[in-house]
Order: sequence, then C-alpha cells, then structure tokens
Amino acid sequence: MKKLLFASTLLFAANIVTAQVKMPAPSSTQTIKQDFALGNIELTYSRPSIKGRKIFGDLVPFNTVWRTGANSATILKFNDAVEIGGKKIDTGSYALYTIPSATSWEIILNKGTSNWGTNGYKESDDVVRFKLPSILMASSIETFSMQFANIKPESCELHIMWDKTALAIPIKALIKDRMRASIEKALEGDKKPYWQAAQFYNEYDKNNEKALVNITSAVGANPKAYWMFLYKAKIEFAMGDKKAAMESSKKSLLLAKEDKNEDYVKMNEDLLKKIK
Repeated sequence: MKKLLFASTLLFAANIVTAQVKMPAPSSTQTIKQDFALGNIELTYSRPSIKGRKIFGDLVPFNTVWRTGANSATILKFNDAVEIGGKKIDTGSYALYTIPSATSWEIILNKGTSNWGTNGYKESDDVVRFKLPSILMASSIETFSMQFANIKPESCELHIMWDKTALAIPIKALIKDRMRASIEKALEGDKKPYWQAAQFYNEYDKNNEKALVNITSAVGANPKAYWMFLYKAKIEFAMGDKKAAMESSKKSLLLAKEDKNEDYVKMNEDLLKKIK
C-alpha cells in the first residue's frame, strides 16, 4: 500500500512539472500583407518592447548585425520582382537584417530565412546591402513597429520605428515595361482596353497625346461614363485645351447629376472653376 501511495505521489509531482501553461509571448509576432503594384509583399517579424531599457547603442549594439526585431529572423516575401537598394530582387522570401549606427543603418536582404535571429547568418548569403540615414522622432515608440507606407502604383516604403529612431526603406516596382507590352498587345485585339490604356499613358508613361487618343475612344464606346468624361477633361486641361476640357467636364457633370453621384458633381464643379 505504501509503495502504491509513493508511486501515485511521484506521478502527481511529474504531472505538475510537465503541465503546460500558456503565457503571452514577450515579443509578439506580427504578419502584414500589403498589396503593391501587380503583386504583394508579406512581412513577418517579432515585436519587442522598450520596458525601460536603453535600446540603440545598448540593447541593440551599434555596428553589429541585428535581427531587426526579436526571436527568429524577420522575413520579407515578394510574389513579384521589386527593386531595393538599386538592385532587382526576384520573387521569394528573404531575411531582413540591419546594422544600426548613431546616424545611419545598413540594410541587408539575406537568403538565411531559416535562421534563428542572427544565428546562422552568413555575409556570403547577402542579396543586397546598402545604407540609409536614420531619423530622430519627437516621441518614443514603446513597441518595435514596422509598416508599409506611402503606397503608390510604382513605389512604397517599409518603415522601421522603435524608441525615437525611425527608418524608411524605399521599394520600387518593376512593372512599367510589362504593363506597356500588355496594353499594346491588347490594343491589337478585338476588345480594345481604351480606358486602361488612357490611364497607363497618362499616369505611367506621361504621354498626354496617347492618353487623349485612348480616352476619346473610351468615351465613344461608353457615352454614359461620366468618370471617363471627367478624366478626358483633366487630360485636355493639362494639355492647355481649356475649351475642350470645359466641354468634357460639363458633359461629365450632366451625367453625374442624372446618376445622382454627388462626388463627381463636386469634382466637375471644382474643375470647371479652375478652367475658367
């Protein structure tokens, strides 16, 4: 009986030792997926907090490779080619390392996506390495933060922020030539994308003449499309043809009123004031 009681006590004690208790992660993981250009970028990183500590130059030493967060390596995943630091970055996943200093940081994209932090980091696996100036912020950010900002059709920025230090990494899309080829091929077909072609030549190629030709064909095929007439008016105004711009905008205004679209009514009224 005593042996049985002793064995039961040992089993109970073992269960106490091996019991799993779920606790909040000291440095939580965040994954951000940002649509960009013709694809998207996914970022996964861990977010340590200051907790009263001195960060840069102490917890994060200067002039030393940093994991850019906590725990495993910070990962950037691209499903379309981009340009970073003046170099083309192919589709795939990359570890983001940095080397902070007092006034600038070295940015590194590396092939070591399975690394735990900097363990396993090899300079020979670097894909691109370049320097950027750091920014001193007026207020402090408690938890290490990264975000995509200033999203434009062909560019965006990856912001890094912690304590009173910030950094903006420029990312460029490599899409213009592909878009042009796609537009030109489609214009040879039966269903011609005049509307998309007008936007491409106006906004990407900065070719007002080609944009005007295509938007004129677009409104001809869509006589009730007040948004297209407004677009046409803006192109005409940019080319200095105020008379044509006024005519197109008035047409857009009339159609927008018929459709009870107050946003386009206001946009046309504002444009007409500029044209006059």
